[in-house]
Amino acid sequence: MAHRRVVQNYYNDINNLADVLTKLVNSYRLLIGGANELNGIALSKKSDVKDALKRADGVGNIIDETIKVLDDASYSYMSYCKMKTEIMKSKLQIEYIETEIDEDLKLKD
Repeated sequence: MAHRRVVQNYYNDINNLADVLTKLVNSYRLLIGGANELNGIALSKKSDVKDALKRADGVGNIIDETIKVLDDASYSYMSYCKMKTEIMKSKLQIEYIETEIDEDLKLKD
């Protein structure tokens, strides 16, 4: 069961990464919106708008890195799930499933 705990922790890590990605994307959208509003203010300096865009670009770079990590981690987890499914398919025998279904149908009659 220790292996199961390792995989569960791995899955939790992937979920945490997805949550971080969501928060980063929301921050990015707010930074872009703020830069756009700042650009619309007549009294704002061009350098202020450039700084706001640099901050958004920095968050964008972090988002890109997070997506790469999440892709790698998700691929590994999906491979685990696929492998587990294949093992389960090989272990389950159709006769047992058919017998179970037949018994359920007999109980209903």
